[in-house]
Amino acid sequence: METTANTTLLKNRSQSRSLSIRRPLCYVVLIILAFFSLFPFLILIVNSTRLHSAIQTTFTLIPGTHFSENLKHLLFGRADINNIPVVRAMFNSLYVSFATAVLCTYFSSMTAYGIYMYKFKGRGFAFKFIMAVMMVPGQVSACGFLRLMMRMHLMDNLAALYIPAIASPIVFFYMYQAMESTLPFSIVEAARVDGCNEFRTFNSIVVPMMKPSIAVQAIFAFVSSWNNYFLPALLISQKNKKTIPILIAQLRSADYQNFDLGTVYMEICIAIIPLLIVYLFMSRLIISGVTSGGVKE
Repeated sequence: METTANTTLLKNRSQSRSLSIRRPLCYVVLIILAFFSLFPFLILIVNSTRLHSAIQTTFTLIPGTHFSENLKHLLFGRADINNIPVVRAMFNSLYVSFATAVLCTYFSSMTAYGIYMYKFKGRGFAFKFIMAVMMVPGQVSACGFLRLMMRMHLMDNLAALYIPAIASPIVFFYMYQAMESTLPFSIVEAARVDGCNEFRTFNSIVVPMMKPSIAVQAIFAFVSSWNNYFLPALLISQKNKKTIPILIAQLRSADYQNFDLGTVYMEICIAIIPLLIVYLFMSRLIISGVTSGGVKE
């Protein structure tokens, strides 16, 4: 009996010693990973306050004193190389990203609801077809998509950047999986018994229940649309309709006399502010959306 107690005591002591060693090690690893994750943002902020000549010659982590000068060049001076207003580009990106997030999540959720809730002939084929479309890269169909936009007279139109986003197989698949985890058939059937039509059932019952999952996909759709460079570069050529990624690319590809690293860093710094705001205010929804359906009653 005493031998068993001594063995248990020794085991507990060894476990506590192992835990006391592993815990500080985990903290050190997490601190190092956090440093490497935040280091590019630190460099971005520091370089946005320095001049072009200083950025090219020296490396430092101490902020400079030319923040206002770089901002002035961005808004009124060197950034206007091709007569593209920065404020207008920010507004275009916000408009396209917000419209993409709303339309993509709403209609993809409605599609997932229809295939999940209704038992119709060809339901399995429809699901497999959407999954097959998800496997096709967007670059493969770029030529056909460009010709379609030309026939629909949507070239140089911001609507061409968010209307095609209505059909999103990836968002559909995620919402379908979320509905399988968190949306019981009994609630929808009870609404039908009470005389609620399908459209009102979806908007008044399904959407509030799926709010965390919808919010997660809306955030991801917003960020993806904000960072999208491929489609705007193909479809938009008018200067007052270009978005932030196009403007950053044009600033980086400017000729030697007009190229200014301080202005480029300032533009990138301003471009990530909306993304930081979205993540800061929506971080709880991301966590709740990712964990929804993980615990079953």
